[in-house]
Amino acid sequence: MIIRSKIVKVTVFTCLLSLIALASASAQLAPTLKAPKNEPLETYDNPPAPPRKMETSPRMISQFGAFTSFQANVDANGNNILGDAANECSISVDPTNGSKMTIAWRQFNDVTSNFRQGGWGYTSDGGTTWTFPGVLENNVFRSDPVTNSNEIGQFFYLSLQSDVNLSFFCDDLWRSTNGGQSWSLLSGERGGGGGDKQWFTIDKTNGPGHGFQYQWH
Repeated sequence: MIIRSKIVKVTVFTCLLSLIALASASAQLAPTLKAPKNEPLETYDNPPAPPRKMETSPRMISQFGAFTSFQANVDANGNNILGDAANECSISVDPTNGSKMTIAWRQFNDVTSNFRQGGWGYTSDGGTTWTFPGVLENNVFRSDPVTNSNEIGQFFYLSLQSDVNLSFFCDDLWRSTNGGQSWSLLSGERGGGGGDKQWFTIDKTNGPGHGFQYQWH
């Protein structure tokens, strides 16, 4: 009985030490890193490209081992648009239907112009064919596209917006409830705070923050 009593006391004392150590560790702040100051910001350096004759060629199909990639920025007939360009792609998948995906990108209507807009495409057959509807808003300077999806298959598009004078930076948030076919502005025009080179994630847990969207730079 005496031995058992001593063991209990030692066990309780050890647990108390563990709790004290845990409380001390949790009170410490996680290390932080300063944001790099030498990263160049977005620059409005070209006006929107003038209208031009649309010419096409066969779309790009790229094979890499067992994987096949199909071009997403295509015309209504699935052809490549000559002189059209895009970069900084961000793709999301509908978790309720893996055949539905959407891609956002910086859209350049002409390879001779650096003016960029919020372009996107969507697919409902796993990426074999894509539809490219256009841009979120015509002739509006946009960059840094980021997409995500929630657990019920809604897509979200976070887009940096500015003007010719770079008088503001805002991060507009858009939502699609039809597989990326169309988008609705959730944040209001210039209503989203934020700045350059933004990312965001969605809380998909069952906790009190479920559905919240968190943005960082």
